[in-house]
Amino acid sequence: MADSSVKIYFLGGLGEIGRNCMAIEQGRDILVVDAGLMFPEPSMYGIDIILPDFTWLIERAERVVGVVLTHGHEDHTGALRYLLRDVPTTIYGAPLTIGFAKHRLMEAKLPGSVAYVEVQDGETRKIGSFRVEFIPVTHSVPSAHALAITTEAGVIIHSGDFKFDQTPIDHRRSDIARLAALGDAGVRLLLADSTNAEQPGYTASESSVGVTLRRLVLERQDRRIVIACFASHLHRVQQILRIARESGRKVCLLGRSMEANVKLGRKLGEIDAEGVTFVSADSLDDIDPASVIVVCTGSQGEPMAALSRLARQDDRFFSVRASDTIILSSHPIPGNEWSVGRVIDDLHRLGAEVIHSDIEPVHASGHARQGELKTLHQLIRPVDFIPIHGEYRQMIHHADLAVEMGLASDHVWICEDGDVMEVTASSIKRAGTIPAEYHYIDGGDGDTSDQILDERRMLAEHGVLQVAGVVTTKPSLKLEGVTVSMRGWFDGKSTDDIRRHCENEVEDALLSAMKSGSLSEEEANKIARKTVGRLMGGKYRRQPVVMTAIAVI
Repeated sequence: MADSSVKIYFLGGLGEIGRNCMAIEQGRDILVVDAGLMFPEPSMYGIDIILPDFTWLIERAERVVGVVLTHGHEDHTGALRYLLRDVPTTIYGAPLTIGFAKHRLMEAKLPGSVAYVEVQDGETRKIGSFRVEFIPVTHSVPSAHALAITTEAGVIIHSGDFKFDQTPIDHRRSDIARLAALGDAGVRLLLADSTNAEQPGYTASESSVGVTLRRLVLERQDRRIVIACFASHLHRVQQILRIARESGRKVCLLGRSMEANVKLGRKLGEIDAEGVTFVSADSLDDIDPASVIVVCTGSQGEPMAALSRLARQDDRFFSVRASDTIILSSHPIPGNEWSVGRVIDDLHRLGAEVIHSDIEPVHASGHARQGELKTLHQLIRPVDFIPIHGEYRQMIHHADLAVEMGLASDHVWICEDGDVMEVTASSIKRAGTIPAEYHYIDGGDGDTSDQILDERRMLAEHGVLQVAGVVTTKPSLKLEGVTVSMRGWFDGKSTDDIRRHCENEVEDALLSAMKSGSLSEEEANKIARKTVGRLMGGKYRRQPVVMTAIAVI
């Protein structure tokens, strides 16, 4: 009898930071693990977020038995609102993770009801034909889980985002004993976080950041302190609240997501705010600057987040002063370096002191470095291994580390978005591909294609050139004249020369075509586009977006 097989479909998160999403198929059942978004690069003009391509899942929507969330970060949950519109199913996750997801889905006004199932640490849930165990791991957001998924092919472990923090803020450590027990029992396949696979040693404990922040605050007793961090990083916020309480400072939460997440964290017992006095942003000007800490969003340079508004002096209630100290308690996500740098520059222009992770250890990663990854492999000892969650070079380093830890190279598989792997109890092989292209969102729910994005890049890099003219057919065939206008070009005599050159070339081409008799409007515009395109590319080495409006009347 042939081994029963399961297939793993990678919809995103491989060879990139973000868009984390994969699906496991067993018989008719499909289990989805995470549904995350990715933030655009500066060259992706007008794009707000990037999603996985859910086409494969949408075509099989009735077979999806659930979405399991490893933790509450946007790169693992941010695409839920788009997936659930076409694939209504049940969401499983820790109470805090579900709380974050609920908030985002309510903001999106997702039609219809969404079913949620909250799970506890160590709990096992039967989801369709799968058994999923939620194993606690430490990360930069509370309540993160690794998953042990029991299938007909064996146990598949998905590490989620993790590190082995021995001194976590909430005293909830990664369950290393359970991971070891699973390894002893036999793990068919390990899928593990590769984000810090290039980095030797061990990731710093989150508690070490609190030590640095406390020192910085105590050294600046006469200054107002503004600390920017992820709104989901409740452990970081908890430490700031403790520092405020110890130093006798009030706390102002700035940013809608920061306020909402702290409220949720307090409700679920993830945040202890006893003894902390909170003040509103509109009262900051009336409070002694040295007696307040402002905790805000925008550590990644997001244009509409609180810190960016402060840097632009665009906040209704609060203006940055030269006597303020701004601490960016984060590290830029790949692709956000330029945005973060611009915010830092703007804050310096306002005279403020700015402290970031290149100056002081004000941030600790939530991802395992090589030392912890080696420990994971020692614990799990899988038959086969696939590195996930990371840029391509990071996955390669993780693959090399797995081999160094004793796994044969033919049991280590490098996959990319769209790859399909078929797993049985005794074998694993590649089984084709599925669509996994970037799905761009432009302004709310608007979809944008690669073609439109290419056109925007051409507009940004080469400008636009428009040709207009009139060809009359009565009483005789006659060209009334051609005008060329350009946008996105440099000013000056050279532009005027290019414009006249284009006009002359188009007129000559149209007059030549008119000598053969009648000329349709479609033909006239085609001739104009072809003439301008050839001239721009051949003589001026430019590829502007060419728009023509040649009327034939």
